[in-house]
Formats: sequence, C-alpha cells, structure tokens
Amino acid sequence: MSPLATDWIALILGWLALPEIGLGAVFVVSLLAATVLPLGSEPFVAGYAALNPAALWVTVAVATLGNTLGGMTTYWVGRGVHGATEHLRQSGGSAETPLRDAGTGAQAGEGVWQRRAHRWAVRFGPAVLLLSWLPVVGDPLCAVAGWLRLPFWRCVLFMAAGKGLRYLALCSVAALLATR
Repeated sequence: MSPLATDWIALILGWLALPEIGLGAVFVVSLLAATVLPLGSEPFVAGYAALNPAALWVTVAVATLGNTLGGMTTYWVGRGVHGATEHLRQSGGSAETPLRDAGTGAQAGEGVWQRRAHRWAVRFGPAVLLLSWLPVVGDPLCAVAGWLRLPFWRCVLFMAAGKGLRYLALCSVAALLATR
C-alpha cells in the first residue's frame, strides 16, 4: 500500500476515534451505514456504548437518528430513480421499459434480495420498514419503499422504530457487558 493511502486511512481512523469525536462519529457512521455503502454501524455503536454506559439513551438516540436519516436518503433515492425513469419513458427518451417478472413484479436482472424486498414492500406496505435495519435486505427495502411511493412519514415512523429497537438492544447488551 502506498504511503499516501496509509496516511489517508490513518487520518480517517483518527477522525472516527471514539474518545476524540464521540457521538458525532456515532451519528456519521450510523448515517453512512444506512445508505448503500457496505458499512455496518453495530461494532462502532456497541463499542461506544460499552465505553460510555452512562450515555446509553443518548447513544441510542443519536445512532437511531443517523441511521434513520440514512434510510430516508435511500428512500428518496428510490423515489427519485422511479421519477426519472417515468420521465424518460413519457418523454420518449432512450430508457426502455424493463422486462418484469410476472410472478414478482420485479425487474429482470435484479438480485434475489431486491426481488424479495419488492415483494415484502408490496405485501406489507410501510410496516415492512420495521426490518430496514437488517443487513443486506434493509437498504433495498428503503429504496423499494421510495420506488413504490409508499407514504413517506409512515415509512419514517416504521424505519425509526425498527432501527431504534435494534440499537436499544445492542447498546443495552454492550453496556451491561462492560459494567461486569
């Protein structure tokens, strides 16, 4: 690895160091983890909760807020892609109508997780976003909710509830183990 890459990695790790940045880093990591970036916030948030068990509720609130805002971003990306695709189709643009699987309604070429997310979102509506915290399938659920134009504020409510309960369980266990 080049010295420049090593310097950048050290700089980023320095920014995210728990003692120096604290809750700001919890927020940023939680937000980025809820986008399509391949990043998990759980080890970071649990680590912070273990180092600061007295700040359990604040940690849960900050992580939930960041992760929910990330999910909302993914929702709007899905909604925007749907709108842009429809606009291209209506204006006679070069976008062809994608082939759809008659059984699932999913587009041809989508992965199995995207097809499952689509089926779940159609079947359960905004309540499916209680599962938006799940690895692999959570981000596609948020994007599909936007694509399907499910009611935004109901989606946010279910997203926040699911993500908050996950962080509450995670941080409670981490804080409990740290105090033993």
